[in-house]
Amino acid sequence: MKKKIISVLLSAAMAMSLLAGCGGDSGSGTSGTSGTSGNSSANAESGESNSKYEEFITVDVFDGQANYQGIQSGWFAKIVKDKFNMELNIIAPNVAGGGDTLFQTRSAAGDLGDLILTNADGGRLQNLITAGLVMDMTDLLADAENIHRYDTALESVASLVEEDGIYAVPSEVSSSAPTEAGESLEPTFGPYVRWDAYKAVGYPEIKDLDGLLDVLKQMQEAVPTSDSGKQTYALSFFKDWDGNMMNNAKQPTCYYGYDELGFVLAKADGSDYQDITDSDSMYMEVLEFFYKANQMGLVDPESTTQNYDTMYSKYQDGQILFSFWPWLGQAAYNTPDHKAEGKGFMLADIDNMQIFSYGCIPNGNAKNCIMIGSKAEDPQRLADFIDWLYSPEGIMASASQTGSTCGPEGLTWEMKDGQPVLTEFGKSALGGEDVSVPDEWGGGSWKDGVSALNYTAVNKKDVNPDTGIVYDYTLWDSVLAENNTALDLDWQEQMGATTTMEYLVNNDKIIVAPGSGFAAPEEDSQITTLRGQCKATVVDTSWQMIFAANDDEFASLQKSMQDTLEGLDYQTVLDYDMDLAKQQNDARIAVVEEYEAEHGADAADAGADAADSTSAVSDSSAAE
Repeated sequence: MKKKIISVLLSAAMAMSLLAGCGGDSGSGTSGTSGTSGNSSANAESGESNSKYEEFITVDVFDGQANYQGIQSGWFAKIVKDKFNMELNIIAPNVAGGGDTLFQTRSAAGDLGDLILTNADGGRLQNLITAGLVMDMTDLLADAENIHRYDTALESVASLVEEDGIYAVPSEVSSSAPTEAGESLEPTFGPYVRWDAYKAVGYPEIKDLDGLLDVLKQMQEAVPTSDSGKQTYALSFFKDWDGNMMNNAKQPTCYYGYDELGFVLAKADGSDYQDITDSDSMYMEVLEFFYKANQMGLVDPESTTQNYDTMYSKYQDGQILFSFWPWLGQAAYNTPDHKAEGKGFMLADIDNMQIFSYGCIPNGNAKNCIMIGSKAEDPQRLADFIDWLYSPEGIMASASQTGSTCGPEGLTWEMKDGQPVLTEFGKSALGGEDVSVPDEWGGGSWKDGVSALNYTAVNKKDVNPDTGIVYDYTLWDSVLAENNTALDLDWQEQMGATTTMEYLVNNDKIIVAPGSGFAAPEEDSQITTLRGQCKATVVDTSWQMIFAANDDEFASLQKSMQDTLEGLDYQTVLDYDMDLAKQQNDARIAVVEEYEAEHGADAADAGADAADSTSAVSDSSAAE
């Protein structure tokens, strides 16, 4: 019924807009034609703006995923200025101490932001509506042809609240099957090592995490100093993203098919659920792995005090030899020059790994949505901006070093013989080099101009309707043809595969969790209070365990954590999270069945090339 009401509202709003003669073009960015994607280039060359918005405004953007705070600068800022005559002032909880403090403070003041990027699940969207902090965008998005390509996703998020209307637009929407891996050439997680150091010690077999420690120690001895002469470390940590647990300690659990939900580690196929505080849990195994690494001198001693940016600079210098994610080590260090020298981060195989992969999400990801604040100065302009983010031009322009879109046409890429290819500037910028952007494109460095929103509107594996080719430039034929550097060729020879995903699929080393877009319900206030107390104990003690002086202290700290949590009624929160984890698995089963009903079983099976997880999910559900 909710879907029917939303569809009626959308149709009515669009009809009224047409009767009123309100056009959505004139620089609003709603056009899906290739002519639109050329606007920013033309503006850049002329230095003029064709924006239909006369008054310049500053837009406060509350962004729960941003890792930068302040005014957006550089080339992305110029595009936004040229098209919308506005600038983005990013307000980032991650930078302002983390947690929900900033969210609560601004909410209490009655003005969270003009644009709001946060989660809609857990009752948050309903609370924002009830508190009058976000507005209904139905009429504002009436002409938003890009957004309305994804009406099913809009309806999915709308079902989370009592009110009729469009209050949030979900991220990561996709037209692909939920059983298809959402990643492209590289998974989200994986054991990435400095391949040149790994080569230097003879490419030894890595049987398990303990075996990885031995190899990392050999690598540190083989490459004892960074490019600037500083001591190297295998591992470096940061606290910015800690939540229910130590974020860095969760990452290696993903190498074995797990992902977090509260205090639970849930297997992608629904076959296992673990309490992270159990002595035999994968989380505790990783803490012990980190502890042993520190005892071996492999852990960066500044880990307890540094932030993500500080740590990132160490990767750029070649000071850290292991990366939890491809989009950290490769983005920081795999420059064209380094790759030509055979240096850079590449996936290493662990015998018993099976890496967790997020499936594509036809209904979008409710864990990160974009909304318009109720006190926004010019809501129609912001609605036009949101629609532009979902346009081919906006998707490409929202480039990041981690998102596999490459920026604006004419600067980083161009069309040749009907195919998209990177420009020489694009090859350098996307290869991690510190390159300067031409003044006509906004000046400054490429890295500083990247969109600070950190927002993935549409899955990058979707097809760009303007080009007929996927958005993800790493999948372009022209780019794949150039994966022939000394680094690439050596890795390919050793691994027997052309790309990382090919290796993982061919060797049954990846497991896909179907993309359901599962949205947890609002949490009871008692659970929230207990969770806050419990997670502080888990996170603080986890860090202490890693840097424990000896085995006895490590064991004592673990026991202290467990005893303290028992006194804080941790079990109540754990039971709640366990139930949610199983609901999430049910949602994964349901979305596969829904997709098969709409597109046919063959379509869903075709999307499961990355891993045949559907049957595993169904089997585990039956076992429940």
